[in-house]
Amino acid sequence: MAIHSVSDVTRYIKGLIEREPALGSIQVRGEVSNFKRYASEHCYFTLKDAQSALKCVMFRSSAVRLHFQPENGMQVVGSGRISVYERDGAYQFYVNRMEPEGLGGLAAAFEQLKKKLTAEGLFDEAHKKRLPRYPHTIGIVTSPSGAVLRDIYHVSKRRWPQVKLVLRPVLVQGEQSAEQVADAIRFFNEAYPVDVLIVGRGGGSMEDLWSFNEEVVVRAIYASQIPVISAVGHETDFTLADFAADQRAATPSQAAEFAVPDRHELYRYVGSLQARVRAQAQRGLHQKRLRLEALLGHTALRQPQLLLAERRQRLDRLMARLQELGQGQLEQKKHRLQLTLDRLDLLNPLQVLRRGYGVVEKDGQPLTSVKAVHTGDALDLILQDGHVPVTAGRPVPKRQRRVRKED
Repeated sequence: MAIHSVSDVTRYIKGLIEREPALGSIQVRGEVSNFKRYASEHCYFTLKDAQSALKCVMFRSSAVRLHFQPENGMQVVGSGRISVYERDGAYQFYVNRMEPEGLGGLAAAFEQLKKKLTAEGLFDEAHKKRLPRYPHTIGIVTSPSGAVLRDIYHVSKRRWPQVKLVLRPVLVQGEQSAEQVADAIRFFNEAYPVDVLIVGRGGGSMEDLWSFNEEVVVRAIYASQIPVISAVGHETDFTLADFAADQRAATPSQAAEFAVPDRHELYRYVGSLQARVRAQAQRGLHQKRLRLEALLGHTALRQPQLLLAERRQRLDRLMARLQELGQGQLEQKKHRLQLTLDRLDLLNPLQVLRRGYGVVEKDGQPLTSVKAVHTGDALDLILQDGHVPVTAGRPVPKRQRRVRKED
């Protein structure tokens, strides 16, 4: 019996498995466990059920086509082949396609990303911007071919002929389409400002519309400083771009209706305003005419002398009242003046002299103390009717003056 190496045995078993047609293309249902995505973008995980577990690998070339994020505990169906990993001598499932069981991969990816972006606030109404009422320039992000551009052009020009339309052509499905749409939105914000943006495409399957569910597009719409109208698909189609946009249109034609006003409606509105102004002016004029007629019929205009007579009598009464008030105030002021003069007269030094008193001055200044007088000083004695020059003698002591007074 020949002796074989471990590698020989492993390689032989691998060949047996790979030559088995049933294992070359197989679908496996199971619960995801230990899911890991490495920096290389390769994914490693386990599919298990109640009795067994199967190691799985999904290389980057297949993993980039996943439209949902596999999570532990998720029930999925994987498609691929069974082979042997020679280094470990273990068989494993090489997955090239995987979808959640009971729910398409795109639908799962849609719900996952919607939940994530909703939690971040990208769909909040508070972030929505108001569309300009009378835009001058509209930016359009769509494919240059197809009915979308034609519908937007015809509707907007019919409603508002002076509006300017600027197209940024992009792919609207397939690889690189999402990046092109996001770049076009950033282009208008950074290099070519417009008043409003219309971003969209015609109808199609979920796969056809998927570019407008990509996170890069949703974040570009959210970050746009220009109001964005999303016009993706038909009325029943909804994308994440619709939730992030400032206005969702069911069709491209409706997007154009949202973007520009209808000139005919404006003409009608202006006409109604003009009619209201004319009616208001006529009502005002009629009221003023009635007021004028009432004034012309007033007695004061028919017999103005009566109005003057009443005013003259009133003026006479006011003048009489004014004179009474003035006379009363004059008497009061005269009385107060007399009282003031009487008080001033009491303070007049001449009144003191009239009562027999005199004033002694030296060098023109009144004397208030005997200490200021010396024997032989020339003094003036001022009386009521004149003054007498005197010469100061020897001062009399206070005691002698008191005795003489008593004598």
